Amino acid sequence: MASLLQGRLPINQDLLLMQKGTMMRKVRSKSWKKLRYFRLQDDGMTVWHARQAGGRAKPSFSISDVDTVREGHESELLRNLAEELPLEQGFTIVFHGRRSNLDLVANSVEEAQVWMQGLRLLVDFVTSMDQQERLDQWLSDWFQRGDKNQDGRMSFREVQRLLHLMNVEMDQEHAFQLFQTADASQSGTLEGEEFVNFYKSLTQRAEVQELFENFSSDGQKLTLLEFVDFLQEWQKEGERASDLALELIDRHEPSDSGKLRHVLSMDGFLSYLCSKDGDIFNPICLPIYQDMTQPLNHYYINSSHNTYLVGDQFCGQSSVEGYIRALKRGCRCVEVDIWDGPSGEPIVYHGHTLTSRIPFKDVVTAIAQYAFQTSDYPVILSLENHCSWEQQEVIAHHLTEILGEQLLSTTLDGQLPTQLPSPEELRGKILVKGKKLKTLEEDFEEEEEEPESELEGEQEAELELEAQFESEPQELSPRSKDKNEKKSKPILCPSLSALVVYLKAVSFYSFAHSREHYRFYEMSSFSEAKAKSLIKEAGNEFVQHNTWQLSRVYPSGLRTDSSNYNPQEFWNAGCQMVAMNMQTAGLEMDLCDGLFRQNAGCGYVLKPDFLRDAQSSFHPEKPISPFKAQVLLIKPSSSPSV
Repeated sequence: MASLLQGRLPINQDLLLMQKGTMMRKVRSKSWKKLRYFRLQDDGMTVWHARQAGGRAKPSFSISDVDTVREGHESELLRNLAEELPLEQGFTIVFHGRRSNLDLVANSVEEAQVWMQGLRLLVDFVTSMDQQERLDQWLSDWFQRGDKNQDGRMSFREVQRLLHLMNVEMDQEHAFQLFQTADASQSGTLEGEEFVNFYKSLTQRAEVQELFENFSSDGQKLTLLEFVDFLQEWQKEGERASDLALELIDRHEPSDSGKLRHVLSMDGFLSYLCSKDGDIFNPICLPIYQDMTQPLNHYYINSSHNTYLVGDQFCGQSSVEGYIRALKRGCRCVEVDIWDGPSGEPIVYHGHTLTSRIPFKDVVTAIAQYAFQTSDYPVILSLENHCSWEQQEVIAHHLTEILGEQLLSTTLDGQLPTQLPSPEELRGKILVKGKKLKTLEEDFEEEEEEPESELEGEQEAELELEAQFESEPQELSPRSKDKNEKKSKPILCPSLSALVVYLKAVSFYSFAHSREHYRFYEMSSFSEAKAKSLIKEAGNEFVQHNTWQLSRVYPSGLRTDSSNYNPQEFWNAGCQMVAMNMQTAGLEMDLCDGLFRQNAGCGYVLKPDFLRDAQSSFHPEKPISPFKAQVLLIKPSSSPSV
């Protein structure tokens, strides 16, 4: 099946060399490094690999799957092997979605450059494709994958196997009938275009066909007026439908005669529905369209749970890749679990489990590099600090030195705030959420008093914090439910405490206690079970609480498979940081991605006004007040007598 790229790509030396093939070392870990022969296929869209040149090859990846290509020094894995493998000869292929990266090391810097430059050229080409080209290329990729012997033909058995891989459900008898119909050459196999026709007929949506026929007078085409009716009635395009119809027909009707006659065929109708023009998402909401000058507590904030994990919660891999992927998809609150590590360097991992460990320094370095590539609105580091005094000082040092001016370590104007700052005011800033020794008010009072000796200050801080730990139960991390942990919790280091400004973590006792004792810059975290219980028992109080203070909700510790809850029920209560296991696909993450797709995917979405009103009467369990409910009277029409 010929690729769309054939005949359209410029003659490029890098691509020609890639099509000749290259022996490279595929690296999975320190102990798994094997030579493989990689070759760009003649279609220009798929890369295959074999154990050696001329050996039996199998598909490795499609260019459509590639997100970006990184140089060796940007790879977490290759950096760890720098003494063994030259970084300048390595590169990493990063894929869309949750597929693991592919780390490769060429035999020379020149070979590595050929592949990096060639892949980037192809990725740019794919990015420029329109919707129909992407669909056709997607089918071409699958055909290449299913055509095991690469003879350009597929038997029904091969097609069955391929459709299973594509997750296409089918009735065997019906599928075989469609296969025979598509086999125009009557060869018992399907060639490229025949396979495309077969796939389209197999996946034809009856409801779409019915919709088309409901508006079409002859069932074959939509006239201009019929298409206008559809745009007004179904797509709610309003008065602009008349002008829009002509534009859409010209853009999506594949037939030149159809364009001239201003009619839309079924193929053109499907092209429109599958395009950005037919997207249900309101294009007005794609750019930044909301007021970004309100306090942080007025926004939903795209938040991640256990961001360092790219697998399960018990023995999964910890990787800086988790932070890179989360930040690149618009996440604005990432979680960092920090523990004492060897050689005085803190490490990040899921405590008391078999998950792998990564240096805290590497995590901060990745955050500094990727924090604002997708969105320049503030990033929140949710610190789960389990470290000794000495390693807390190292944490504070790394945050300060690596993040530099990105790190917010004082109030914006140097004055005592009266409300949380806005996302707009915090553009380009990274905020630390965590425990803090004192209140902001006490910090400002100390600054006005005479400075004391450094030793006296540290001793006083120790005594004060010890008293705090004795009198106030500590908020335990989602993973650490051991009742004895709060007794052995180390004293908080003043230098780390000082980096917490607007996001001081405090324990939650009750909504009344919060109103009486807490300030707007203090926030609490809730397990999903606790949050659900509060919504059920005191939903309106929770809503009002979230109008003046931030709340973070995290998944149950029993979700060892990194599954997710439904975030909507917590958003309904106005909870701002509803943390998700972003490495796990599913309906729950689809909901999260859907909410944060708007507003340019910046990671901040303004809550509705009734969830920002401190006097709100809204209750998420009882969304409609019985006093506002209206009775709907239905009068049946009389049928004509027979």
